[in-house]
Amino acid sequence: MDRKNITTAFEIDGYKVTKNLGIVRGLTVRSRSVFGNIGASFQTLFGGNISIYAELCERAREDAYKLMCDHADQMGANAVIGMRYDANEIMAGVTEVLAYGTAVFIEKA
Repeated sequence: MDRKNITTAFEIDGYKVTKNLGIVRGLTVRSRSVFGNIGASFQTLFGGNISIYAELCERAREDAYKLMCDHADQMGANAVIGMRYDANEIMAGVTEVLAYGTAVFIEKA
């Protein structure tokens, strides 16, 4: 699937949805390491962006996104519309990140 055909919108300009294949999702569960927590604690002393956590969050989103794309590929989709992220803390220090949307097959309008 062309990764450019993924959007938070419900349509893609110049294309029409010819087949709705259903919901696709990618889920990853992450925890913070003890060393990451210590490093982040030091960063909080100086204020600003806590890059250790930002990198962890970005990796989790990217993994969930890739899993969602793989799921869409398995369903025969060439696009995903209505794509969203969601995150929930399962327990202290453990978070799930979900990427989801609607798998579709699109053709030039």
